[in-house]
Amino acid sequence: MKILQIGKFYPIRGGVEKVMHDLMLGLSKRGVHCDMLCAANEDALPGTHELNTHARLLCVPVWKKLAATMIAPSMIGKLFQIKNEYDIIHIHHPDPMACLALFFSGYKGKVILHWHSDILKQKTLLHLYKPFQSWMIHRADLILGTSPVYVKESPFLKNVQNKIDYVPIGVEAIVTDASSIDSFRKKYSGRKLIFSLGRLVEYKGYEYLIKAAQYISDEYLILIGGTGPLHDALSNLIEKLDVRSKVELIGFVKDEDIPTYFGACHLFCLSSIWKTEAFAIVQIEAMSCAKPLISTRISGSGVSWVNAHNESGLTVPVEDEKALAEAITSILSDDDKYNQLSKGAKNRYLSLFTQEKMVDKCLKSYENMLKSDSFCLRRK
Repeated sequence: MKILQIGKFYPIRGGVEKVMHDLMLGLSKRGVHCDMLCAANEDALPGTHELNTHARLLCVPVWKKLAATMIAPSMIGKLFQIKNEYDIIHIHHPDPMACLALFFSGYKGKVILHWHSDILKQKTLLHLYKPFQSWMIHRADLILGTSPVYVKESPFLKNVQNKIDYVPIGVEAIVTDASSIDSFRKKYSGRKLIFSLGRLVEYKGYEYLIKAAQYISDEYLILIGGTGPLHDALSNLIEKLDVRSKVELIGFVKDEDIPTYFGACHLFCLSSIWKTEAFAIVQIEAMSCAKPLISTRISGSGVSWVNAHNESGLTVPVEDEKALAEAITSILSDDDKYNQLSKGAKNRYLSLFTQEKMVDKCLKSYENMLKSDSFCLRRK
C-alpha cells in the first residue's frame, strides 16, 4: 500500500498540517509507505526530504501567497510526475492548490477527501474555487470528517452523505513535569488557573472570556496565551473593565512551555464563537492532561462533540460571558464535580483522541477502500 497525502504547507503552522504530518509518521512507523506533498513555507527548503524508509516529504516552491493560500503551480507538475506511484491519494481540505493539482494531474486511482472545515472567511476565494470544490467532492471515493457533526451539518456535503465517515483527530498525550507545575503555581499564590490558548482573532471569542472575569471571584485567574491582531483591543478591554487582577494576556507560548501551562492550569476554556473553530485540537491536548473543559456550542461545529457536556466538561452558549463565568465557578467550586469531569476528560481522550486511534481508523479506511470497489460510490 502506498499513500500520498496532499495539502497545505510545511513546516507545520496549524491543525491541518499537524494531522497530515502525524498520519504520515504514524503510518510509516507501521510499515505503510506514506508521502506528503505540500508547499514549502518560508522555513522549508523545496525538494524531497527522506524522513524514514517509508515516508518522504515532497516540498514544492511557492510562487505567491494569496487569500491565505499558498499558490504553488509546480505542485501540479510534481503530482503529474509521481501520481502512478500511489494506490490512494489523500487530499486535505480546505486547500485549493491540492484540489487543482489533482484535477490537472489526470489521476485515475482512489481518492480520499479529508474535510477539516468549510471555507468560511474567504468569500472571494470560495466563489472562484467552488466549481473545483464541487468536482473534488464528487470525485472523492470517501470523505472523512474530523467529527460526525461537522460533515453532517456542512451545506457543501448534504448530497453526499452516503460516502462520508469520520476520523477524530488524535494527538500524543502531553507529558507534564510535577516540579515545573509546582514552581509555576507558586508564582500565582495558589490561585485557580483557567488557561486558554490560540490566536488573538475574532472567532476565538476572547472578548467574552475577558468579560466573564467580571463575574468570577479573585481566587480565579484567566491566562490567555497567543498573539494576534486583537492584542491591543483585548488589552484595552481588560483595562476598561478593570479586570487586570483576573486576566493576563501572556503572549506567545513556546512549544517547550506548553506542557507546563496545561499541567498547571485547573481547567481549559475555549470561548470560540464561529464555525471557523471546527474541532480545536487544544481541547484534546488539555483532556490528555485530565483537565476539565469549558467550550461553546457553535452551530454546525464539532467543538461541543469533542467536549461532551457533563462528561469531559461543560458547554455553554456562544457570546455569553455570564454563562462562561457560571461554568468556571461551577467546576472550580465543587471538588466532586471537578474530579468527575477531570476523570471524564482523560477517559474521553483515551477512548477517542489518541494519535494511535487516529492512525488505526485511517488505516482501516485505506484497507477497506482497496479491498472492494463497492466500498463507496465510484466516479463515473
